Amino acid sequence: MPKRPAGTVYRGREGMWSWVLHRITGVGIFFFLLVHILDTALVRVSPEAYNAVINTYKNPIMGLGELALVAAIGFHGLNGLRIILIDFWSVGTRNHRLMFWIVIALWIVLMLGFAPRHLMHVFGAQ
Repeated sequence: MPKRPAGTVYRGREGMWSWVLHRITGVGIFFFLLVHILDTALVRVSPEAYNAVINTYKNPIMGLGELALVAAIGFHGLNGLRIILIDFWSVGTRNHRLMFWIVIALWIVLMLGFAPRHLMHVFGAQ
């Protein structure tokens, strides 16, 4: 039986998923910031257009989008700290899997603190 090539340690494991999620959340945050800069710039062009755009954001779909944005920022930030530890801590590479699961646990705790209150606000159950 032929031996599998050693290759990378990421093959579908925590390191690969961390990498993928970090890129996806980073791109999502970038596009949010781009849209945010563009819609905020409207206030200089036409305050009426700015108000019209802002009013379109006041619906439950955008509220769910805000929840997704907070989730993306939370994961991206925590995973960024994990990446810094891997790069600059001598035992970081040995413990990258454990740190990934710590990031996930912290992210879940943060989201459990934010999501219910935000969803009550979005759907009007204050």
